[in-house]
Amino acid sequence: MLLCGTCMDARGITEEEVVKGAERSTMDELAELTEQADKVLIF
Repeated sequence: MLLCGTCMDARGITEEEVVKGAERSTMDELAELTEQADKVLIF
């Protein structure tokens, strides 16, 4: 699971606070993977 780093910063969420397996990402990486994905979950 990739997390938006900008969104994390805006909410004061640190990498130590997220669930195991989740990792901080960049908007460029998220856009690229979203473009390639068959399905995308948005919360």
